[in-house]
Amino acid sequence: MARLADYFVLVAFGPHPRGSGEGQGQILQRFPEKDWEDNPFPQGIELFCQPSGWQLCPERNPPTFFVAVLTDINSERHYCACLTFWEPADPTQEAACAEDTAEREEEVDEGDPLRLSPSVPHPSGRLFAPKTLVLVSRLDHVEVFRNSLGLIYTIHVEGLSVGLENVIGNLLTCIIPLAGGSQRTISLGAGDRQVIQTPLADSLPVSRCSVALLFRQLGITNVLSLFCAALTEHKVLFLSRSYQRLSDACRGLLALLFPLRYSFTYVPILPAQLLEVLSTPTPFIIGVNAAFQAETQELLDVIVADLDGGTVTIPECVHIPPLPEPLQSQTHSVLSMVLDPELELADLAFPPPTMPASSLNIQDKELRAVFLRLFAQLLQGYRWCLHMVRVHPEPVIRFHKAAFLGQRGLVEDDFLMKVLEGMAFAGFVSERGVPYRPTDLFDELVAHEVARMRAEENHPQRVLRHVKELAEQLYKNENPYPAVSMHKVQRPGEASHLQQASRPFPRLDESMVQWIVDQATAKMQGAPPTVKAERRTSVPSGPPMTAILERSSGLHGNSARRLEVVRNCISYVFEGKMLEAKKLLPAVLRALKGRAARRCLAQELHLHVQQNRAVLDHRQFDFVVRMMNCCLQDCTSLDEHGIAAALLPLATAFCRKLSPGVTQFAYSCVQEHVVWSTPQFWEAMFYADVQTHIRALYLEPAEDQDPSQGGEAPAQDERSALDVASEQQRLWPTLSREKQQELVQKEESTVFSQAIHYASRMSYLLLPLDSSRSRLLRERAGLGDLESVSNSLVTSSMAGSVAESYDTESGFEDSETSDVAGAVVRFINRFVDKVCTESGVTSDHLKGLHVMVPDIVQMHVETLEAVHRESRRLPPIQKPKLLRPRLLPGEECVLDGLRVCLLPDGREGGAGGSGGGPALLPAEGAIFLTTYRVIFTGMPTDPLVGEQVVVRSFPVAALTKEKRVSVQTPTDQLLQDGLQLRSCTFQLLKMAFDEEVGSDSAELFRKQLQKLRYPPDLRGTFAFTLGSTHTVGRPPRTAKDKGPSLRTLSRNLVKNAKKTIGRQYVTRKKYNPPSWEHQGQPPSEDQEDEISVSEELEPSTLTPSLALKPSDRMTMSGLVERACCRDYQRLGLGTLSSSLSRAKSEPFRVSPVNRMYAICRSYPGLLIVPQSVQDNALQRVSRCYRQNRFPVVCWRSGRSKAVLLRSGGLHGKGVVGLFKAQNAPSPGQSQADSSSLEQEKYLQAVVSAMPRYADAAGRNTLSGFSLAHMGSHGKWGSVRASGRSSGLSTDVGSRLASRDMLGAPQANGTPPDPGFLRPQRAALYIIGDKAQLKGVRPDPLQQWELVPIEVFEARQVKASFKKLLKACVPGCPTAEPGPASFLRSLEDSEWLVQIHKLLQVSVLVVELLASGSSVLVSLEDGWDITTQVVSLVQLLSDPFYRTLEGFRLLVEKEWLSFGHRFSHRGAHTLAGQSSGFTPVFLQFLDCVYQVHLQFPMEFEFSQFYLKFLGYHHASRRFRTFLLDSDYERIELGLLYEEKGERRGPQACRSVWEYVDRLCKRTPMFYNYMYAPEDAEVLRPYSNVSNLKVWDFYTEETLSEGPPYDWELAQGPPEPPEEERPDGGAPQSRRRVVWPCYDSRPRAQPDAISRLLEELQRLETELGRPPERWKDAWDRVKAAQRLEGRPEGRVSGGTPSSLLVSSVPHHRRSLGVYLQEGPVGSTLSLSLDSDQSSGSTTSGSRQAARRSTSTLYSQFQTAESENRSYEGTLYKKGAFMKPWKARWFVLDKTKHQLRYYDHRVDTECKGVIDLAEVETVAPGTPTMGAPKTVDEKAFFDVKTTRRVYNFCAQDVPSAQQWVDQIQGCLSDA
Repeated sequence: MARLADYFVLVAFGPHPRGSGEGQGQILQRFPEKDWEDNPFPQGIELFCQPSGWQLCPERNPPTFFVAVLTDINSERHYCACLTFWEPADPTQEAACAEDTAEREEEVDEGDPLRLSPSVPHPSGRLFAPKTLVLVSRLDHVEVFRNSLGLIYTIHVEGLSVGLENVIGNLLTCIIPLAGGSQRTISLGAGDRQVIQTPLADSLPVSRCSVALLFRQLGITNVLSLFCAALTEHKVLFLSRSYQRLSDACRGLLALLFPLRYSFTYVPILPAQLLEVLSTPTPFIIGVNAAFQAETQELLDVIVADLDGGTVTIPECVHIPPLPEPLQSQTHSVLSMVLDPELELADLAFPPPTMPASSLNIQDKELRAVFLRLFAQLLQGYRWCLHMVRVHPEPVIRFHKAAFLGQRGLVEDDFLMKVLEGMAFAGFVSERGVPYRPTDLFDELVAHEVARMRAEENHPQRVLRHVKELAEQLYKNENPYPAVSMHKVQRPGEASHLQQASRPFPRLDESMVQWIVDQATAKMQGAPPTVKAERRTSVPSGPPMTAILERSSGLHGNSARRLEVVRNCISYVFEGKMLEAKKLLPAVLRALKGRAARRCLAQELHLHVQQNRAVLDHRQFDFVVRMMNCCLQDCTSLDEHGIAAALLPLATAFCRKLSPGVTQFAYSCVQEHVVWSTPQFWEAMFYADVQTHIRALYLEPAEDQDPSQGGEAPAQDERSALDVASEQQRLWPTLSREKQQELVQKEESTVFSQAIHYASRMSYLLLPLDSSRSRLLRERAGLGDLESVSNSLVTSSMAGSVAESYDTESGFEDSETSDVAGAVVRFINRFVDKVCTESGVTSDHLKGLHVMVPDIVQMHVETLEAVHRESRRLPPIQKPKLLRPRLLPGEECVLDGLRVCLLPDGREGGAGGSGGGPALLPAEGAIFLTTYRVIFTGMPTDPLVGEQVVVRSFPVAALTKEKRVSVQTPTDQLLQDGLQLRSCTFQLLKMAFDEEVGSDSAELFRKQLQKLRYPPDLRGTFAFTLGSTHTVGRPPRTAKDKGPSLRTLSRNLVKNAKKTIGRQYVTRKKYNPPSWEHQGQPPSEDQEDEISVSEELEPSTLTPSLALKPSDRMTMSGLVERACCRDYQRLGLGTLSSSLSRAKSEPFRVSPVNRMYAICRSYPGLLIVPQSVQDNALQRVSRCYRQNRFPVVCWRSGRSKAVLLRSGGLHGKGVVGLFKAQNAPSPGQSQADSSSLEQEKYLQAVVSAMPRYADAAGRNTLSGFSLAHMGSHGKWGSVRASGRSSGLSTDVGSRLASRDMLGAPQANGTPPDPGFLRPQRAALYIIGDKAQLKGVRPDPLQQWELVPIEVFEARQVKASFKKLLKACVPGCPTAEPGPASFLRSLEDSEWLVQIHKLLQVSVLVVELLASGSSVLVSLEDGWDITTQVVSLVQLLSDPFYRTLEGFRLLVEKEWLSFGHRFSHRGAHTLAGQSSGFTPVFLQFLDCVYQVHLQFPMEFEFSQFYLKFLGYHHASRRFRTFLLDSDYERIELGLLYEEKGERRGPQACRSVWEYVDRLCKRTPMFYNYMYAPEDAEVLRPYSNVSNLKVWDFYTEETLSEGPPYDWELAQGPPEPPEEERPDGGAPQSRRRVVWPCYDSRPRAQPDAISRLLEELQRLETELGRPPERWKDAWDRVKAAQRLEGRPEGRVSGGTPSSLLVSSVPHHRRSLGVYLQEGPVGSTLSLSLDSDQSSGSTTSGSRQAARRSTSTLYSQFQTAESENRSYEGTLYKKGAFMKPWKARWFVLDKTKHQLRYYDHRVDTECKGVIDLAEVETVAPGTPTMGAPKTVDEKAFFDVKTTRRVYNFCAQDVPSAQQWVDQIQGCLSDA
């Protein structure tokens, strides 16, 4: 029973004491005047009566009513019902207020923008002051309060003849029951009657309609957000203009939180004076009048719900976790069914008659029922996770949060995690965890309805029915007696407040009220206390927990098979079958990713422990520890699945004997896991064990079979700990005092003994085996969620922070060990403090524990020292033997093998991904660093793969990125230091160092690697240090004798340069590529001196020093031997002799003007320039171009005689021009003008040097070209040059694109008749960068035309390549497997877009050249994209460059001689480190690869050749691709050494020399499909859709590493061949080829390579020296070309038909067509060049002569052949081919006529089969026949396939030949 009202208060308006505010509340009277003992008078009521402030009003407002809630210091809520009415203010109040207002107005005048208060006096009349009647109660009966206060007001207003004192006295003495569903009628003695119903259950909140109103105001989503916010302890603020609405909203929100109680600040109505409370850091639910909305704007972390506007505003910085799915969506849908039942029927064609909507009160209960169900679903099974720590004297209960989350499958769920950590849930556990107490609706729901809720999840109607049932119970709880008699309470009349009241509210008689109260109190004391017996019962636990969402556990769905594997492996270990166990171990480690397998492991290991101890041998111990580590590595710090808890006793049970008296336990090997350093884990474990022991304490001895088997999940027939505790609580009052004391003591000592036990357990797992190393603890930095900062388990620096906080005075002696020990002592002490305080251990016992802990730790440290000492004596585990890598001759090891584990990266290949194949990675082995490469060799850790050797390597020079990573090794599952190395040869080494490799060794490795990657000087690279001894000793010697010569040379040079160049040039300074000296070579003293003397001199005028040492080095003949000159002679661009003798007929000449590299340092010494331009003019022209790279001719079309020129970009008229002008000593303007005039003159000279431009037709540009030729399918996408060159009427690019490039091609692939384009085109097209060409004046005569294009820069190539690298060799697996992510990242890299642009521009240039116009390519500095374009154009236009020799010439000429900056772009030295790797040359090779793919029969070299160059241009194995220009090569003495010094035995220095050697030995660089067409110009498709990703980027061979170092890739001959006969022949022929492991070209060579190998093998078996492959191949080709073969004779064994090509030329880009027979074959293989390169030497001829193998008789040499008759005949070639003299042999044995090039030739050029000959008849001479021969010497041989025309030297020999052939035919 309780008082209905504790206090009645009358509060009125009073002036503010300091005169500052509007006014303030004053308590006029309060009853009773003395405080109740059990309930003191609440402070601050006057603030809450008028929350918006006390103010006078100009008119009389109607009375208002609301209930404010105050919370006292004991968390008791006081409900203050406030009824406010207005009375006329008395004059004193008005005066005070008027003064106040005046002051306020003055302030406003002073500029303070204050708002005028509404209490300004009304001009017409009086002001009204508020007065409030307040009722203070601890009970929440809002309606009773409203009626009671209303009655008092009515009596006053209506002037009823009832004493107010009596009414108030009765009100204060009214006693009503608290709960239990009783009904009480009360009357206040004014003829009134009220009925009070108490709720049935006190624990269920009373909400009336507040929840329904809240949903109506805010909507479902907003209320759910507020619900989650309140539960996860966020700040919630309600705004409304109505105080009653604020109260209701807060009440509704609290009702939704049931069964949790809100325990933070709760103020439904906050007064204006207390608004600063909103800045409190703690969570709250507060309501504020909407008038103060502005004051709430700057609150950054408060969720604001505007009830009037229906909005909820959540600040950006606040994240409210949503309910876990599927509960969120289910709750949402059920709520919408309750609130809007018509929604379901809205779409029905025939909706049923609408049901009347349920009343607000019922709807309120339905909404609450939905949330009640939600909590039952969320917290289902919570009682299974309660730990009963103490039963007596008070129950102490703890909740195992981690186990709950784990079993519900909600570990990751943010919402539940926060709820369980919150205060509300802590209150829930202490209140509802008690096992013996009254139960309510929630308990029943959790215990009995869970299964029903789960079953109904997907049936909305059933869910609704359940909701309605629950709602009914909730409604019944609030309204137990529905048929209640109506209240009868008087109310004031309508508008009574407006009547002029004659008198204010009277002052009441305090004594009279007090007398009534005293009377009632006396009466109460006499009455016996009414004690309502609570119905306490044992709370049911309900069904065990289930996951909230049954997820399939994905990859590791633990099938029974997996568990079987785990069980088998463990039984093998304990039976000693170690080999079997080892086989299963990888599968077990994989299975242990799944939870069930981990539990299974723990259970199985438990079975092998007897009497808490299991002694194992070393190998068993290793296996068990490995499996335990694997289990624990996936445990989070909370151990939500109880795995660590299950393994903890095992860690102290499994052990091995190290020596007599020294035993090592498993715990010393499983310490490195985060879970052990988490205090929450230890607390949960401790409480679980205490519960087990407490339960055992109370169970009858008969039941108590095995206390250790108790715990969270007891067997079904046993009672749980909660049941036992419930029983004990029920019996407690019946026990005697002594018995009670005894039980309390027993429980306390149980907890105490467990605390001691846990102190030692924790020391086992926290103290590292080697206590001198604090590594273990330091590695766990930041993992433990610990309170103290100094604790080593949290801090990163152990030695620092811990030593300070622990025993600072102990000196330095043993600080390291005390470090660890001290940290562990503190950790254990903190744990002991917490658990003992919570479980009620006495303070004496606690002190004892604190004394014990350091001793326990110290003892354990001493034990561990012995264990550590002995364990180090153990023989180390047999690690795999380190495999030594094979090295190249001259390659030396810098760092011997460091043991590492190579981990799988993002490529699936080696890891046995979707491509199948074995899991070759991870592999255990070692990393070696040599002078040339980084090499990993090792073996896969997966024992199922077998003894495969894994090799991954790349050249040191190719390293692009080195990154430290922290990785998990697959074997021990520990975090290790690792290194990730990425190379531009598309290799990635991601490795973890073994623990035996110290961090210093790893660091040394990194430093050495950096040193080798970026040597200070190029002489430190492998290409220079490799080889003979004199190379190594060379640098000092050259330095010594370089001194004098360099000094004199440079002086002379300076003089000469000044003479020849003129003063003006020398003084001008501009950027030049860094010279050799600037690239990190320390210059000798005198050299430095010279440079400083001639500082004005441009570096390019310095002489090549070393090159001049032998006097003849710098002669012209040296230069002439360079590749450029050989090529210029071939192209007919002139020789040096002709330029010296000035043969004027030649349009171009070779100019030696740059022979001293004075004009342009990055150009070759000899250049092709127009004949008409003098050498001295070139100096001036060169100034107009960047880097002085003026336009020079690099190729001439043999057909159209158009020339291709290259240059650097023009100096713009922008910044560069200004810069030039300022620095020029002569008047700036004239110099700029003169240089541009020189430039125009030079271009004019180029134009006039072109033979066809002597006529005037050249003036017309392409613009006149008629649109009749508009092609619908050009071979390129149009090269759009979006900007126009000034002065040109039309856009060149579009004009070019509009021509039909395929216009009427002729059969042999020549372009359409050049004449049809001639009149309409410019003589010269200048292709330049759009940005540069802006300032260039167009040619006045329109003889040249500017084609502006947009190209990418070198830095874009670099960035693109970086992304390409990451796409092709990703560092870690992508989130989405499959090709999509690779293709996406490939697209992001934009690499193929750049290839497309290059091909597009190149095809444009090819077209222009083919049409007879010359082209100048003038882009960037002229050494990157210019080089790419120019090289591609030549490759596409000239078939010579598509041979091996031609491609070499092309690279030497355009890339090496013309100064592509290989060292700079490859970042070869320390100086270039910052610039990074920019693969311009690799991009060119990729373009060539794309062309090769589209025209496979046009290239003599194979695609492997391109990969080989791509690899070695970055590898620094050869010197070819090392420096930036010929000048630098001469300076280092590299340019001519190949001629003089090559005979030495040392390794190849030039890549070309190496290729030549290899070509003689193996056909790997040769393309068997090579069958070129004469003068074929290639026009590849360049759209991105036509391009392929080069397999150089993606393939790898793990068996031997990259296959580009041929000596290494060959390896020893395969041993299986030798061993096979022993093992039985049949199975020897088969072999598994793994795609990423084996080299497929070697494992499965193509048919021709296989036949050539077979041929060599057979010859070797016959004891013959094997013939060269090229000779054999050429003979096969010749046999193929025999022109008399019958159609059916084409053998299937060789792809012969591929060699015959007379298909029209456009077939080239559409793939290779196979042809029926060699009709009209136009095949011309460049055999002459093959022979000239020495492929058929006499040695091979003799070898072939001795070969008598009958198998290959058709390839026998000429000497051993059967020759019946032979001689010379002229033979007419195929259609349009000339007559040629051939040596013919008539062979009667083989019945064939063969012919050779000449008499001694061994290679047959063709065969006519006599079986096919029909007639032999006299012939007639045709065009081109030999002139001097008689007509009768001609005769024709007609075969079934064609007619052959022959001509003998004279008539008799012709007759003789005819007779011989006829004789052969008749013999047959």
